[in-house]
Amino acid sequence: MKIDIHVHSKFSTRPSQWFLQKLGCPESFTQPARLYDIARKRGMHMVTISDHNTIAGALEIAHLPGTFISEEITTYFPEDGCKAHVLALDIDEAIHQDIQKVRENIHDLVPYLRSRAITHVIAHPMFGVNDKLTPWHFERMLLLFSNFEVNGTRDAYQNDILRAILANLTRADIERLADKHGLEPWGPTPWVKSVTGGSDDHSSIGIASMHTHVPGAKNLDQFLTGIGSGLSRPAGRPSSPKAMAHNLYAIAYQFYSSKFKLDRYVQKDVFLTFVDRFLSGDTGRKTGMVFRLQSLWTGMKLRGRKPASDSLPDLMRHEAETLIHADPELYSLAKGTTECSRPLEQEWFRFVTRASNRVLTGFADRLLSQLSGANVFDIFNCLGSAGALYTMLAPYFVAYTVFTKDRALCREAQAALRGVPAEKPVKVGHFTDTFHDVNGVALTLKMQVNMAVKFGKELMVLTCGESGQPEMPGVRQFKPIGSWELTEYPGQTFHYPPFLQMLEYVYEQGFTHLHSATPGPIGLAALGISRILKLPIYGTYHTAFPQYAKVLTGDDAMEELMWKYMIWYYNQMDKVFVPSKATGDELIAKGIAPEKITLFTRGVDIERFTPEKRNGSLRRWGLERGTTLLYVGRISREKNLHLLADAFLDLRREHPDTNLFISGDSPYA
Repeated sequence: MKIDIHVHSKFSTRPSQWFLQKLGCPESFTQPARLYDIARKRGMHMVTISDHNTIAGALEIAHLPGTFISEEITTYFPEDGCKAHVLALDIDEAIHQDIQKVRENIHDLVPYLRSRAITHVIAHPMFGVNDKLTPWHFERMLLLFSNFEVNGTRDAYQNDILRAILANLTRADIERLADKHGLEPWGPTPWVKSVTGGSDDHSSIGIASMHTHVPGAKNLDQFLTGIGSGLSRPAGRPSSPKAMAHNLYAIAYQFYSSKFKLDRYVQKDVFLTFVDRFLSGDTGRKTGMVFRLQSLWTGMKLRGRKPASDSLPDLMRHEAETLIHADPELYSLAKGTTECSRPLEQEWFRFVTRASNRVLTGFADRLLSQLSGANVFDIFNCLGSAGALYTMLAPYFVAYTVFTKDRALCREAQAALRGVPAEKPVKVGHFTDTFHDVNGVALTLKMQVNMAVKFGKELMVLTCGESGQPEMPGVRQFKPIGSWELTEYPGQTFHYPPFLQMLEYVYEQGFTHLHSATPGPIGLAALGISRILKLPIYGTYHTAFPQYAKVLTGDDAMEELMWKYMIWYYNQMDKVFVPSKATGDELIAKGIAPEKITLFTRGVDIERFTPEKRNGSLRRWGLERGTTLLYVGRISREKNLHLLADAFLDLRREHPDTNLFISGDSPYA
């Protein structure tokens, strides 16, 4: 028998995520009858609804065959208010009323459920509902509960660690925890745990994607007995940040669809039809003649047409419609003539990424154009639009933050049970706007990558570059979503990074530290990712950008604006590496916190650079006699080489046998 024992309806009204709170949106918008139909169509033998602290949804379908009443109870550890969620299966209205009287204290709730022989399961035991969960609470759960849930909204990493912990529990472990916490473990063999599965769906998209299977069970009594005797098995697929974000978008869309009755427009609007197919949970809805006529008309209007305004909704809608009409796969998905070849959350991520990248490129172009013209008021307007885009992409940022915290807690809980530190090998993601350029920063980075590869260190450089750039070990090159060439500095190009793809990559690779080599667009991406994934971030200040800005533009105001940006950016770093004490003192004087500054000393490989390797190569330049002054570096305006040339000419008047040798490369070479 298969049952999804953890699924929500519209009666779960209090959202825990700020994104939904900001919209004034309930946690779920699924009608109970629709939930029932979907669960049965997806192969569930019986259906229950486990809303938060209410049985209203379950009662609404109680007249239908194959249903029973359940509830997800919010309870608390009295010591610090840490929330825990407990599933109570096959209850009635009287039991529900009793539960409300005892649920505030987990040490009151659990004995009550035991006394009534109610099958109960600790839900998502390694997910901190209100950010207070620690290994201490998890250890107490191991003593209080016999049944643990593998949750459909958590990823494989968390669920696998939970199952490994439960499978390897021993009598000695439970006795040690009982002594530590002063709690009597429950059951004759409290080190043997049962495992269930539940989708924890809130949007109707994931109903039954994770469920509980009890082999051989023919009815509900046998199913519940099977859970208690350890016969239950979780079945289905785990979640991911993409899936969680997709669900958040779906809940928000279903809320607005109901509030503004968007159903009446679905067949008349190409963009809305596409969104509805991905977010309503009804992928089987067919389009008709009205859709085809509207689609043809929209496609004709889009040719050469600009957005209705510069507002984010208009920009996003315009880019989305353009994408749908330009991509045959997306267009056929909108029409409903083909099934999605990838999981819905993957296809939605691809769509949102492409649409937002196009909008972000437009924002970045406008911002840099306004910076060049020093149009301050337009700059603030552009930054405000970018902030609105952040809110629009918030479901992904929320999801990646939540899953990152979950992983950290899993490691801590597992380490605590083993009695070892929860250490993770250092793995550094080094972000840079300049890697393929000709400058000292790029050269230093390439040397660092080579040394890391040589000595087996976990260092990966993350950068952007056009296709055709050679691949090399230790470097992950992303295709930029746009570029901007500085008119004041020919050959110097800013690449706009694909933020969501970078975020996904850093999460999947499991970096422990981030480093920003440059404060440009890619450096900003590093900062944003560090905040979302709660990773420490270090920076290197190696170039006098404010002074360069003045040299290149001749504008004192531009230098001052650049200083303000530099101080803001580097004050976000946990640590700032500087090449000299003088540079560090300058940054401190400008406003960088002194405790952040760390000297990054330079060295010379004396085995590589030694007089023993002289080979007379200067002879072909006619420099055999006299004293030769050597400059090695970038040949560009900001290096003030004209001063060096003037000084050399003055010196040569007194010392004719003096030579100047300049070695380097750049657009001016």
